[in-house]
Amino acid sequence: MKKLFICIFAGLALVAQGCNKSTVNSDSDTSRHDVSEPRLTLTDFTDVAAATIDGVVHIKTEMKQLTPMYQSFFGLLIPQGVQEQVYSAFGSGVIISDDGYILTNNHVVQDAERITVTLNDRRQMSAKLIGADPATDLALIKIAASGLTFIPFGNSDEAKIGEPVLAIGNPFNLTSTVTSGIISAKARNVNIIENTRGVESPIESFIQTDAAVNSGNSGGALVNGKAELIGVVTAIASGNGYYNGYSFAIPSNLANKVVSDLKQYGYVQRAYLGVQVTDVTPEIAKNAGVKELKGLFITKVIPDFPAYNAGMRQGDIIRKLNNTEINSYAELMEEIGRFSPGDKIDVQYERGGKTNTVKVTLLNSQGNTQIIRN
Repeated sequence: MKKLFICIFAGLALVAQGCNKSTVNSDSDTSRHDVSEPRLTLTDFTDVAAATIDGVVHIKTEMKQLTPMYQSFFGLLIPQGVQEQVYSAFGSGVIISDDGYILTNNHVVQDAERITVTLNDRRQMSAKLIGADPATDLALIKIAASGLTFIPFGNSDEAKIGEPVLAIGNPFNLTSTVTSGIISAKARNVNIIENTRGVESPIESFIQTDAAVNSGNSGGALVNGKAELIGVVTAIASGNGYYNGYSFAIPSNLANKVVSDLKQYGYVQRAYLGVQVTDVTPEIAKNAGVKELKGLFITKVIPDFPAYNAGMRQGDIIRKLNNTEINSYAELMEEIGRFSPGDKIDVQYERGGKTNTVKVTLLNSQGNTQIIRN
């Protein structure tokens, strides 16, 4: 698929170079194409790369760890106390404002005692941690600088499968590396945050891309043809730790909400609907009397939480949130993750063949709308 993608774009470049000549010659050629058919468009990756590469930084973290010391005595290892060792790790980050705010992955800076940022012009600066959100694997750091090149947030909802994208980061400490690909899928839940990072109630609704990503790309940028940030690179699908064809990025719309909360509170103010759900299987659809295998089937409604207060009950099928179709748990978590306790949303659900829409006031994990400082 990757070779096909490269060939398609190479072919488009050739067509573009010869378009004037072919336009003059052939009424017959034009008649073979229906102008209403969708066309692939050639994205100028050089312009996109030039506009965004200075907005991605290299991050080095240092952390201390106590390790036991032993001394060999007649073949026996005798404990001799502990020693302090300093470990280093590397990753990437995205400058999101000209005054030095940088978005990265939580796992890049977690437990770090020192964070050093290297800009694309080789300047090095110490960074401080503003806040982190393990549930989305995002963190916000800041350097003392101004007038920086930054990458503006794009609308990840508008990203389409098949759309060309660039991944920018620092794989294997190779700074300022740009790779290209397409969006392969959206709303992917691969359980990477829960299974490998030990986080309860993670929010995973990744943008999947075939742009090459490796160790060190974590926290880097996934940008569209408008040079906008549509995702924060966070994981790869691999059994050996190296790129095997698929990588995953946190959608920018979710990241934008996390950034706003971390700036204002230092912690994310997470909203809850108060339901447990499962996919609508053929068996569930038959029992519920619905024909379409769409939406999410509610298996449990938590009393005194938003869905319950709005009249929703077990057996209802969630169809939409604020006119956005919901067909997977990942989509539900991403959509709710953009809101704060106290926000009101429209929930469309089906019960007994009838469609209902209710206004729901979201709450925090404690069942109220107060600010929580974890």
